[in-house]
Amino acid sequence: MSLEEALKMADKIVFEKTGQHLDDLQKAVLQGTLKRKRYRQIAEDFDYSESCIRGVGAELWKILSEELGEDVNKSNFRSTMERFHNSNILNFTENVSGSVNICQKQRHPPDIPNSHKTQQETSHPKQPATPDQDLDEMPDLGDFYNRTTELETLTTWILQQHCRLIALTGIIGIGKTTLAVKLVQQIKDNFDYVIWRSLETSPTFAEFQTDLVQFFSESQPQNALENTQKPLPLIKYLQKYRCLVILDDIHHLFSSGELAGKYKPGYENYDCFFKQIEKLSHQSCLLLIGWEQPIKLPQLKSKKTPIPILQLTGLDFASAREILRDYGLTEIEKWEKIIHLYQGNPSWLKSVATQIQELEENLIELLPDDAILLPEDLKDNLQQQSDRLSQPEKQILSLLATKNQPISLAQLLETTQTSPSDLLNTLQSLCRRSLIEKQENLYTVPPVLREYYIESD
Repeated sequence: MSLEEALKMADKIVFEKTGQHLDDLQKAVLQGTLKRKRYRQIAEDFDYSESCIRGVGAELWKILSEELGEDVNKSNFRSTMERFHNSNILNFTENVSGSVNICQKQRHPPDIPNSHKTQQETSHPKQPATPDQDLDEMPDLGDFYNRTTELETLTTWILQQHCRLIALTGIIGIGKTTLAVKLVQQIKDNFDYVIWRSLETSPTFAEFQTDLVQFFSESQPQNALENTQKPLPLIKYLQKYRCLVILDDIHHLFSSGELAGKYKPGYENYDCFFKQIEKLSHQSCLLLIGWEQPIKLPQLKSKKTPIPILQLTGLDFASAREILRDYGLTEIEKWEKIIHLYQGNPSWLKSVATQIQELEENLIELLPDDAILLPEDLKDNLQQQSDRLSQPEKQILSLLATKNQPISLAQLLETTQTSPSDLLNTLQSLCRRSLIEKQENLYTVPPVLREYYIESD
């Protein structure tokens, strides 16, 4: 059902009730609602106060509810119009006269969607009747290269194993956010609410909670709010409804110059919230995306309540070669070498492919086999992640970068003045950042990072 059809149907309902067609402001509110905008956004778009927009919306929902004989609100307006349109209950034609008189029993209480059953009642929740999504901060999908295995893993964790807290980590440019966008597109209809938030601006937990509580409050039917003296804490909404909440750029909650995942001063309340998500009973899921995972997250693990952590690695050769083809590098003989050196990292491959294409397509054939190109945009990205490192991490990385062969823990202990405990903590942090690789008991720095840190020194 198109936006125009929904507006036309709403206009006919309002006209039959009031004798007047929708005015421009009423149309603006309904258009914004159909586009899943919040009242604040609609107010900003049309230069009205938010209270004015809320008042217009409340009056519209009242008219539509009285005329249709069921609760209509901002959350379910679209689905209500589609349902009546598809079932031909509203048989509007250009020649229809007389009033609309449609009264039917409500299908379910207005403030409790059909899918709000406990996990004990059903292990396969039905698709909710009125999903509400706030995906304004979710990026466009853009180029997506095969991540079938990773998609299946995340989908299984969320929909089948009902995991409450999931971390998706990996080095900059590896494709974490792109994978999450694809995931949301595939599974969003399994939830009552789907919310995407970027933490790039480092909101405090109080600001974050207020934002989400406001979103939930605006989505509730008016009669459900009348009995509530004050908004519920965020965790209560996540317990009451089946929600998927994606928090991107979570590393902005953590301190620079410290080991990975240590909260900034004043941000520890996020840790309390994540513990609530993991320990309390509910059917919601929180997906954390970033270069780092919270340092305390693995400590919450137990056999009964596992917290899955997917540390994303590079694309397979077939998918990575697609990138080279898309960037016009179809004749390069050393394509396997390029993919290996750049670890199948989509962003790194695009950066290098652009440089080769702009200069000379056979450039790579003229360079030594072990030559690694570091375009400026790639170096800028690596610098962002390097700026977050602690001094011990920088020292270990610089040391490992000078070694052409993997080095053992025993050799590192002999080479550095660091205590065994501090060295292990530093290595653990670097592994969590995907900046070093561990094979059996040997540590090494990937080729691109080795070249970068050698140049930086």
